[in-house]
Amino acid sequence: MDNLLVTGGCGFIGTNLIRYLLDEAPFAGRVINLDAVTYAGNPANLQPYLERGDGRYSFVEADICDAEAVGRVIDQYEVDAICHLAAESHVDRSIRGPAPFVQTNLIGTYNLLEAARQRPDQVRRFHHVSTDEVYGSLGPDGLFREASPYRPNSPYSATAAGSAITTPRAVAATGITIAFSGV
Repeated sequence: MDNLLVTGGCGFIGTNLIRYLLDEAPFAGRVINLDAVTYAGNPANLQPYLERGDGRYSFVEADICDAEAVGRVIDQYEVDAICHLAAESHVDRSIRGPAPFVQTNLIGTYNLLEAARQRPDQVRRFHHVSTDEVYGSLGPDGLFREASPYRPNSPYSATAAGSAITTPRAVAATGITIAFSGV
């Protein structure tokens, strides 16, 4: 893995992942941060990596809902792996207005998967980061496991579940390695 595309890299988790990759992990490649810079993102958090000038960090302000922009970035930076963190989140926001959740969490994820599927000799890995919200409400006791059934109970969790369900099926025949994690 030489050129890792991180979507949503200006958010809290993405910022910390990029800092870890560039400062602590045994990763010698390049990180390309693609972020739409919405209310949840702050590119200033990663400005010092741009100022280093070593070429290991690039920032592209773009939206994963823009399929052409996604394809251009993958081609321009010769992306060979994608870590997909970009998502609309927050249950209350999704109840007030679900449309952005459908766009980003479903269409945006589809655009990334389609771009990877169209480049199976280039993009070799796709890591999808999701949320435990897909499992529904836990209550006072118990825990969720990877095999727990999805029981989303908001537009946010439903679109996150849809995104996670779609990911392995969209690139099944390409040989792209798929990984999942939840936060």
